[in-house]
Amino acid sequence: MKLSKCPRCDLNYITETEKYCKVCLREMKGDAPKEEIELCSVCNETPALPGRDVCVFCLKEMNNDNVHSDDQQDGEETVDASTIGGMDSVSTMDEIIPEIDEDIPSQEFGEIESELSLESVREEEDRDDDEDEDDR
Repeated sequence: MKLSKCPRCDLNYITETEKYCKVCLREMKGDAPKEEIELCSVCNETPALPGRDVCVFCLKEMNNDNVHSDDQQDGEETVDASTIGGMDSVSTMDEIIPEIDEDIPSQEFGEIESELSLESVREEEDRDDDEDEDDR
């Protein structure tokens, strides 16, 4: 029994009695290739979910086990207000108000306000627009 490569795909081996390999025959007939069903790696009974190696039932069991173990860990890590060590709650704390230095002269603020006045900027823009129209 001598093996040779398939003349169509030149990948798979066929016997002397066959014309084409099984893959090429399936493609020529138009049949879709059969996907092998992968079984769950935990129970080895039901098909595994696509992209995973476990079935739905085993996945649910694993998630439930993780949730229960997380609940047990959370119970051990709870902090009681009495164990904090005398710290006040946030509601009893005073608001922090920054102190403003009164040594800055008010004249300086007046100059800044006049430079940043929105009305003066609008007036300047209107004057510039009027001048541009007159130049045209």
